[in-house]
Amino acid sequence: MSRHMFRIAPLVVALCALPGLSVAADALTPAAVNSAEATAGDTAILRAQVLLDRALFSPGEIDGGAGSNTTRAIRAFQRSRDLDASGELDAPTWQALNAGAPDVLIDYTIAAEDVAGPFAKLPEDTAAKAGLPALGFESALELLGEKFHASPKLLQRLNPDADFAKAGTTIVVPNVAGVAAPGKAAKVVVDKSDSSVAMLDAAGKVMALFPASTGSEHDPLPVGEWKIQGVARDPKFHYNPELFWDAEAKDEKATLAAGPNNPVGVVWIDLSKPHYGIHGTPEPSKIGKTESHGCIRLTNWSAKLLSDSVAPGTPAVLQE
Repeated sequence: MSRHMFRIAPLVVALCALPGLSVAADALTPAAVNSAEATAGDTAILRAQVLLDRALFSPGEIDGGAGSNTTRAIRAFQRSRDLDASGELDAPTWQALNAGAPDVLIDYTIAAEDVAGPFAKLPEDTAAKAGLPALGFESALELLGEKFHASPKLLQRLNPDADFAKAGTTIVVPNVAGVAAPGKAAKVVVDKSDSSVAMLDAAGKVMALFPASTGSEHDPLPVGEWKIQGVARDPKFHYNPELFWDAEAKDEKATLAAGPNNPVGVVWIDLSKPHYGIHGTPEPSKIGKTESHGCIRLTNWSAKLLSDSVAPGTPAVLQE
């Protein structure tokens, strides 16, 4: 979305090929992925993505496929461990990732609250969305994907015969739930050239890094030194077509309800630059791969973790 149009009192909110790895179609069974020793193939990519996520160097949506977000996460992890920052899954990186690692794929029994819903297909039209009481998940599969930071297609690949809408069903999922935030960040750095948001400690060391969408030609990233003003959770979204360069003539002002499929996701982190912020998204697969309307967009789970690690006054550096 765009800037200058999303308000939550007292916050003003606005919208805004992996080198060295093959892409062989390996069987992604728990036994294969949990015991993977080779540094190439689908099992290695999936194992690396889960371990990177657990180490707080997020590959974005875990999908078992090579891509720029995974390369970026590997490079940041390598720097944090004083390894050669090649972005490739080489032997020293593989060893560091796997040191003391638990199983990366585990069983999960679908709970009643996972399938309670309500689930419904959401309309594309903004005005139609404005008439809904909430912008929730469209299916239990989508909810489970977000819960385990995974592509719904990956969950289906891991569980080809599963009924994701049935409580009591046992499925295989990435072992990422319950990983805690690393503590309060001394600084947040948004880097357009790297399509990332990093949390730094007082010594300047990267504590966590997330892929991000960081503006566009029409709504560029507001480069500069700002501060975090506060956090709004489960925000509503106020759409003003006058503030969108790509709005249609028929569009009217509208207020969209909260929910994971809200245009700013489940968290808004307000910046001291008026009308700009860091926020979640209803489309995690597009993070770091598409442009935003000026603000900084993360997956909902990354936005949540970041929001737990900042406070009013935390410096936020936005750079190219």
